[in-house]
Amino acid sequence: MAVERTLSIIKPDGVERNLIGKVVARFEEEGLAPVAMRMVHLSKKEAEGFYAVHAERPFFDSLVQFMTRSPVVVMVLEGDDAIARNREIMGATNPEEADEGTLRALYASGIEENTVHGSDSPENAAKEIKYFFSDVQVFSRA
Repeated sequence: MAVERTLSIIKPDGVERNLIGKVVARFEEEGLAPVAMRMVHLSKKEAEGFYAVHAERPFFDSLVQFMTRSPVVVMVLEGDDAIARNREIMGATNPEEADEGTLRALYASGIEENTVHGSDSPENAAKEIKYFFSDVQVFSRA
């Protein structure tokens, strides 16, 4: 197994419902260590830039509105196969399809307010991490 880094976001619904500690604890219990973390209230421009890949999709405007509604917690998780593990821990995007015990099955209220985001590939993980953190802001467990 390769040690990887991935971006994880606790979305506005998770922050508003005071789930930060539960979400972070779950990642740690599953072997993913936060090596960078901060809370930020995204501007419209920042949210549009981060989700630019979805700009042509019908849900883009509501996604941007949701992600700017209140603060989010952005973090870099590090661990063995961190990208796949994070996605497994999060569960399916639609909480109705998420496996029992996953973060989205436990905490998401719907497909749009699904509590957490995680990078879906090594390329996107690198790009997404750089969107929120400089190299000197990310530490290593090693």
